[in-house]
Amino acid sequence: IPSSILDFYQADFRLREFVVQCLQSKVTESTKSTIQHLSPQNTALQLALSYTIGFGTCVDNEQATSVLRDHSLKNSDLRSQVQLIIDGVQEPLYEKGLFPFLQNQGTVQFIDYPQYYREKELSERAETCFRLEIQGIQSVFGQSHVLYDALKAFLASIYMDQGRWKEAEELNVQTMWRRKKVLGEKHPSTLASITKLASTYSNQGRWKEAEELEVQVMEISKKVLGKEHSSTLISMANLASTYRNQGRWKETEKLNVQVMEISKKVLGEEHPSTLSSIASLASTYLKQGRWNKAEELEVQVVERSKKVLCEEHPSTLTSIANLALTYLNQGRWKEAEELELQVIKRSKKVLGEKHPVTLTSKTNLASIYLVQGRRKEAEELEVQVMGISKKVLGDKHPSTLTSIANLASIYRDQGLWKKTEELDVQIIDISKKLLGEEHPDTLTGMGNLASTYRHQGRWKKAEELDVQVMEKKKRVFGENHPSTLTSIANLASTYWHQGRWKEAEEQFVQIIEIEKKVLGEKHPDRLRSISNLAATYLKQGRWKKAEELEVQVMAIKKKALGEEHHSTLISMANLALTYSNQRRWKEAAELEVRVIEIRKKVLGEEHPDTLSGMNNLALTYSSQERWNEAEELNVQVTEKRKKVLGKQHPSTLTSIANLALTCSSQGRWKEAEELEVQVLKMSKEVLGEEHPSTLTRMNNLAFTWNAQGQDVKAIDLMQECIHLRSRTLGDNHLHTLSSIAALAEWQA
Repeated sequence: IPSSILDFYQADFRLREFVVQCLQSKVTESTKSTIQHLSPQNTALQLALSYTIGFGTCVDNEQATSVLRDHSLKNSDLRSQVQLIIDGVQEPLYEKGLFPFLQNQGTVQFIDYPQYYREKELSERAETCFRLEIQGIQSVFGQSHVLYDALKAFLASIYMDQGRWKEAEELNVQTMWRRKKVLGEKHPSTLASITKLASTYSNQGRWKEAEELEVQVMEISKKVLGKEHSSTLISMANLASTYRNQGRWKETEKLNVQVMEISKKVLGEEHPSTLSSIASLASTYLKQGRWNKAEELEVQVVERSKKVLCEEHPSTLTSIANLALTYLNQGRWKEAEELELQVIKRSKKVLGEKHPVTLTSKTNLASIYLVQGRRKEAEELEVQVMGISKKVLGDKHPSTLTSIANLASIYRDQGLWKKTEELDVQIIDISKKLLGEEHPDTLTGMGNLASTYRHQGRWKKAEELDVQVMEKKKRVFGENHPSTLTSIANLASTYWHQGRWKEAEEQFVQIIEIEKKVLGEKHPDRLRSISNLAATYLKQGRWKKAEELEVQVMAIKKKALGEEHHSTLISMANLALTYSNQRRWKEAAELEVRVIEIRKKVLGEEHPDTLSGMNNLALTYSSQERWNEAEELNVQVTEKRKKVLGKQHPSTLTSIANLALTCSSQGRWKEAEELEVQVLKMSKEVLGEEHPSTLTRMNNLAFTWNAQGQDVKAIDLMQECIHLRSRTLGDNHLHTLSSIAALAEWQA
């Protein structure tokens, strides 16, 4: 044991348990021993040593003494074994000979034991074993011994895998300082411990602290090992990842390119580490919205990984999943779906249902289903992922919380606000306790809850959360971080929905200027912000400014993404709406017809986006008093939404309300009344009595009753509507003022 003890302690804990079982078997001679080369006395001595230091078993000095006595061994014999370990532990055998050569060639890889334990549901048992072994080593050798250090580092890795960042941080800090003291600041083991601590900080969203450590590791590695050493390249890649988390794209890209070029030169174009560096650069391009460049690199990685590693290697599967994600962003949903199905099938076979690659691919496939309007399939997949995550990782693991958030997003898309809100609140509560109030995941959860409130028309609660998230992100991430800009945009959206156009406009203008500097003029996020500003101008009646921005956005998207990309179609639809508001009905209708044609071709006739386009065209026909065509479209949309989304989905209720307006515009009051009573009742049930859409339908029904001479009913309903609008939207909101004016006219 002493000659190979570090090898044993860096292997699976069950190997140590097995060795002790074999020693016990030989000593008791209850079964034939598998340890043929050990004499009975030496076997007994190794077993006594195991009991003394807690190697593969609990510390048991009485048992150790008993074994020594039964085999005529002395305490001095045992002390000599202990002294061998005190005098110096040999370097692990795997660091010599063929193994490091094969590792550098990418032929073999270390097993990620913490991940393996998690997948096999052994994490709790492993943690208990390491805790006991640490106690045993400490009692015999003290805290400065290399074995104590190695076991502590291993336990920290188990904590990190479980998302227990604070406990991992505490151990990693201890390990780092011990190694600095014993080995020196420039020793490879010291640098490895600093890197692990930086990773712990990064996972807590403490990117500045992570950056400081990673810069330190990179500079020392360059000086001691050289710029082209594999450890130096890893340190550069880690720093690039931290820059990426901070939204510092230019610095990220620069480092990614450096790592890739050196890896190609030193290791070759097909080395796994080179392929990993290419994939990292592709990820940076993806974050910048440079999807074609990302695709080009990812195709290279996929093809080379298949050739070098084989089609079913985890790295190959990850590269295919990355390419699928790029296809998703490009709107190439069928291709993305085909790739993700491939990954899931192979990953299940090779890695198992519980492996992160399998779970991530299922989540990605759910996202692909969601954009295609296949909500039920998306929901089924996310429920599966959440169930496995809860079982394997526990209810509070960050990955489990991510799966719950994904499921909440699907519920949000289906208009299931109560279910969404329950999950959002659950995530925030756990994140605050586990990660802290200012962790990125906690802030994301708060932003999601604000979005849920926004969709429910609970503007004040949404605004309160939006402001909190924005202020914390400014403090934690900085004012120019993409995530901070997203939070400012969310607050502007809340202002927008409250009719606070000037405040919304100010925020969007600010975002656009920062995004131009940080992301570039044509980044998808900046184009989205410009569209939001155009929508704000539209609400203010500033048609020309809105049109100018929408034309600009549409032209950029057509050139960069193509006319059939879903994002381009959204811009075309927005421009059509701008034309409608200027009473340029013909131009609006032409654009809307084109949007519908493309969506039918790309998405299918029953996709929610296709139905949305048909709904917009029906409104344009109504504005032109082309009632028959408007009604025909409204009926189609209503029936298809009932079938695809369900009778109570918010979009279905909107189409019923639009059909009612078409009837009332033609003086068909009874039909309009019947539909409006139905949609108002359902809106109260689904959205709540104070939701803005419910109040709009209440307002419309009051107008229908007034038109039929049902004055008392109309006045009573309008008074209720004014009361609720004043409380929900405010006394000075346009909708509130409109209802007040109508009531005054009726009572005059």
